[in-house]
Amino acid sequence: MKPTLTIENSYLLTTFTYGCNLGATQAARHMRGIVTPKMLTFVNQRHISLKSLNAALVDIINRYNVMPLTKSWGDGTTAAADGTKYDLYEQNLISEYHIRYGGYGGIAYHHVADTYIALFSHFIPCGTWEAVYIIEGLLKNQSDVQPQIIHADTQGQSTPVFALSYLLGIELMPRIRNWQDLVFYRPEPETVYQHIDSLFKGVINWELIKTHWSDLMRVVLSIESGRISSDILLRKLGNYSRKNKLYQAFRELGRVIRTIFLLKFISDQKLRQKITATTNKVEAYNGFSKWFFFGGEMVIASNDPEQQEKIVKYGDLIANAVIFRNVVDLTDVLLQLKREGVVWSPEDLAALSPYLTRHIKRFGDYLIDLDTIPAALEEQVNLAF
Repeated sequence: MKPTLTIENSYLLTTFTYGCNLGATQAARHMRGIVTPKMLTFVNQRHISLKSLNAALVDIINRYNVMPLTKSWGDGTTAAADGTKYDLYEQNLISEYHIRYGGYGGIAYHHVADTYIALFSHFIPCGTWEAVYIIEGLLKNQSDVQPQIIHADTQGQSTPVFALSYLLGIELMPRIRNWQDLVFYRPEPETVYQHIDSLFKGVINWELIKTHWSDLMRVVLSIESGRISSDILLRKLGNYSRKNKLYQAFRELGRVIRTIFLLKFISDQKLRQKITATTNKVEAYNGFSKWFFFGGEMVIASNDPEQQEKIVKYGDLIANAVIFRNVVDLTDVLLQLKREGVVWSPEDLAALSPYLTRHIKRFGDYLIDLDTIPAALEEQVNLAF
């Protein structure tokens, strides 16, 4: 008996179709006639927008956040950002050749919480400096998980980004490659350090920061009020200009903040380990989410920038749904072990990961069953580990 194709069913099927990059025609062939390619295309174009996809992601994140097992991995105050390349056809507005990855495509730039869940994503050209979007992803995240510390790699930092994140109350703590090549700045020309003086090659211009402090504050207030987005601002501050005093003020303040961070980074081994562990999570998420992106030879076929962004959001929705399901299943197993008298330690739970795929069948017919109601999660939510 074919399931009734309600509007809810069509939303689920459309999310699966575009989140796995199957395409409407191929997906319809494997759904035993319950839907046509035209219906899937219509729902995608007329019923599902970037706004609704972001709202669906928020719903999953908020429900995921109340699961006690996730607290074994982090408290949600820290996140990491990183990009991964998706292939595109050569002739479109986004596609660029990426030297490091090879081939034409765009970058899906993900923000992933320390609890493994993806919070927000952008789809950007390969030539874009990723740091431009690192703050905007946190500001657009509307879920209950609101990180105040953000990790990234070398692409996720610059002196203006350090300055802007500091003024917005966000602590930027990147994993910088070849940090020893960066310039450390002294607070005053006469300042001398006993053991690390050779690191310092520059001096901070405090007068420049003081003169333009009110301008910096106005920019921050404009961003917080939504009058200007941080990515637009950082693109404008991406290049040195002698005439742009605002850029020079951001850069000078960023030199202060980055120097302080680098001193902490080289002196605190636990901090370096934490940064590495959190950035490893977002890199693992990149591989996990692309595992579901198996259709269409893993190429985003659309040349429409909005549709490309939607496909990345669809993929996040699929990945987050699986992560949530895996946490529920892991919790059920832990409950059963607890009933059997098995005792585990916090270290045991911290070593678990919701990025599990061995139990998932990617190929074959795809059917949905909305008649079977999932078990209530009250027992899992009230479980104290």
